[in-house]
Amino acid sequence: MNKFNYAAAAELFPSRRYAKSQTTQYRRFATASEAVRYCIEDMPSKSLAGSFLEVDEQRFEGAEIRVLYEAADYPLERIVPAE
Repeated sequence: MNKFNYAAAAELFPSRRYAKSQTTQYRRFATASEAVRYCIEDMPSKSLAGSFLEVDEQRFEGAEIRVLYEAADYPLERIVPAE
């Protein structure tokens, strides 16, 4: 994957299956890092499948969004899951 620009604006297009849900609807984010965090930490996990982010005219789908979140250069603090 090319160098990802976490500072670029991003748009979230939720899965059509879950788009009717009030919790998961189209959203715009000032930065891709905020969009990635929202997808992983705030969206219901079942909603990630079929959803995609558009950043700098590129699309990133469910598994790709998780890779961006787990990348070493992800700029925001991650929530550590409770054990």
